[in-house]
Amino acid sequence: MQKIIFLDIDGTLVDDNGIIPDSAKLAVRKARSNGQFVFLCTGRSKSILFPEVLEIGFDGIVGAAGGYIELNGEVLFHEVIKKNNLQLVVDYFNQHEIEFFLETNEGLFASKSCKDSIRALIDTVFETQTAQAELRKSMQSFYNSISEAEDLVRDDINKIGFLGSAVPIERIMEQFPSVFTVIPSTVPFFGTNSGEVSIFGIHKASAIEKVIEHLGLEKEHTYAYGDGSNDIEMLEFVQYGVAMGNAKEEVKRAANDITDRHDEDGIYNSFKKYGLI
Repeated sequence: MQKIIFLDIDGTLVDDNGIIPDSAKLAVRKARSNGQFVFLCTGRSKSILFPEVLEIGFDGIVGAAGGYIELNGEVLFHEVIKKNNLQLVVDYFNQHEIEFFLETNEGLFASKSCKDSIRALIDTVFETQTAQAELRKSMQSFYNSISEAEDLVRDDINKIGFLGSAVPIERIMEQFPSVFTVIPSTVPFFGTNSGEVSIFGIHKASAIEKVIEHLGLEKEHTYAYGDGSNDIEMLEFVQYGVAMGNAKEEVKRAANDITDRHDEDGIYNSFKKYGLI
């Protein structure tokens, strides 16, 4: 019976140094050659799915934390933030001097001085640790994808990222009930009180449900791998939710199983354990 696998990127497929382990690449390719479906399932929008990830080869993409679904290059689903709701967030962030950027499938659009702040954060990472070439490349690609724009209330926004602010993230989480979901940032170097804003009710699990319905697959043949807080819904939804060994504790608690770390062949070892390869 054909099975379907959903893979988070950062902290799962890609390690902390921006490296995709060769064993993970091999696992994905062998699983597909065995007739299994393999999807990326990430918080990233398509504009920051860089070539080194896509060239591995996948059957589809769940992007923007569930707001975008693509199968073999065909868009199955894409929900963007309504402009009136986006205006609420932009006004709130401007009022509280919170720097933010808006994600689209074509690029990122930053508030005033946000790009400079991200540049400073990246430079600090490079100064305080021996960053791998892959990490430098990934961070630079992310930075290059950001544009500064005067009109930030657009009709193509998937989700919103914001940087550390004087406003506690718990207060921001409570600011937009039933309109947005706010979670801590999945990018560690953004710092405390950084986060991500996505459409309420849209998450990785809701997208996975749409994918398997479209393909006519049963939930009992679903697998998912993740490490961060935006992976919890999908790990709980699928039949086999697997947390990486480097995952946050709350993610491990939500999972059915825990594999090895991303840089200790975690994906390959789990694929082998479950007979996917």
